[in-house]
Amino acid sequence: MLRVYRVVDQKAIYTFTKCGVFYFSRRVPKSLLDRFDKPRIVTCLHTRSLPQARKAASALSAQLEVVWAQMRLEKVLRSAPAASLSPVIAGIAPAAPSIRLSDAGALYRRLKGVGRGKVFNTSTDRNLGYVVQCLGDAVVVELTRSDAGRFRDFLIAKKLTTSSIRRVFATVRAVVNLTISEHGLPCPNPFSRTFLPEVGVRTVRPPVPDNVIRSVQATCLDMDDDKRLLIALISDTGLRLAEALGLQKADLKLSSVTPHIMVRAHPWRSLKTASSTREVPLVGASLAAAQRLVAVTNSRLLFPRYATLTDVSANSASASLNNWLRSRLPAGCVIHSFRHSLRDRLRAAECPADIVDAIGGWTTQGVGHKYGVGYSLEVKHRWMQQIELHSTLSENVGNACTPDT
Repeated sequence: MLRVYRVVDQKAIYTFTKCGVFYFSRRVPKSLLDRFDKPRIVTCLHTRSLPQARKAASALSAQLEVVWAQMRLEKVLRSAPAASLSPVIAGIAPAAPSIRLSDAGALYRRLKGVGRGKVFNTSTDRNLGYVVQCLGDAVVVELTRSDAGRFRDFLIAKKLTTSSIRRVFATVRAVVNLTISEHGLPCPNPFSRTFLPEVGVRTVRPPVPDNVIRSVQATCLDMDDDKRLLIALISDTGLRLAEALGLQKADLKLSSVTPHIMVRAHPWRSLKTASSTREVPLVGASLAAAQRLVAVTNSRLLFPRYATLTDVSANSASASLNNWLRSRLPAGCVIHSFRHSLRDRLRAAECPADIVDAIGGWTTQGVGHKYGVGYSLEVKHRWMQQIELHSTLSENVGNACTPDT
C-alpha cells in the first residue's frame, strides 16, 4: 500500500504570527482529547525573532511529546490488568519526579555555595523566596515567559528598584540555568531576556567630604574603643565592612617596611571577588587604628565582638556603626561611604584607575590585567601617602606604635 507523507516546513514548526509576535500552536492528539479542555495547545512565545521562535517552539514541542507519551502509558496501565501486561511494560519504572523551584534552589546551594559564606545562602534564599511567593513552588519545565513577566510585576509591586530587581532576576536565572543543565531539562530558561523597566529611585551613596573624614577620624581615635577603631581602620583603607570584620591579628603586618593589611579569605569570612584578595598599605588614621587594635586585642580575631571562627555578623555591625555615624556624616552617608570616598580621593590625586582598583579590590576589566602579579605594595603605598589627611593624627600614630604580631 502506497503511503503519502506531507513535507513539513521545519523553519518555523508549529508557529504562527499575530501582530508580528510568534505564537506556538499544536493540535492535541485525538487519543488524548479527553484529558484537555481545548483541542489545540496555543501559547505566546513572546518574541518577534524567527530564530528564537524556532528554538522555543522546538523545545515546547519536545516537551509536549514527553508529556503525551506519559499520558498514553498511563492510559495503558489503567486499562489493562497487571497480569496481562508484558514484562517490559510491567517493569517500567515511574517517571522521575518533576524538579520544582525548591529542588532547584537546594541544588544551586549545594553546588555553587561551597565556601561562599552566609551572605550567599541568605541572598539566594531571599531571592528564591520571592519567586516561590509569586509563582508557588512551580515545576521548572512548566514555567513560561508569562510567568517571568508576572514575577517582574510582582517585584515592581513590592516597590523594588530596577537595580534590586536585576539582582533578584540574576539569582533566579542562575538557579534555573543550573537546574536545566544538570538535569537535561527540555526547556528554555523563561527568566532570560525578561524586559525590566526603570522603576523606583536608585539610592546613590555620596562620598564623605575630607573635612568630615578628619573630624570622624579624630573622634574615633580619641574614643579608642573597638567600634570607633573599626571606623578609623576603614576610613583610610577603603575596606569593605565584612573584609575588616573578618581580619585576624596576623593579617596586620605592622613591622613590615611598608605597614599593610593582608586581605584574604578565611573559613569564617569569604571575599566578594577574586580581586578582593590584596595587600592594602596602612596610612594615617588606619595605621594608628591598626597599631592600637593589635596592642589591646587579646583575641586571635581583630573584632571578636562581631566575628567568630565560624561567622561574621556584618549586618549587626553595620546597623550599630551607622547609628553612631548618622549625626556625624552628611545625609545619605553610611559606613560604606568611606569606601566610595577613598576612590574619589585617589581620583583627585590623579591615581591611575588600575592602581585604584588594586588598592580597593575592584575588578579591572580587560584580558591584559589578568597577567602578572600586579602592582607592588610600595607603588600602592606611594599613592596612599598622597591622600593621607594630615591633622593631629600624626601624634596618635607616633604614640600607638607596637611590635607586629
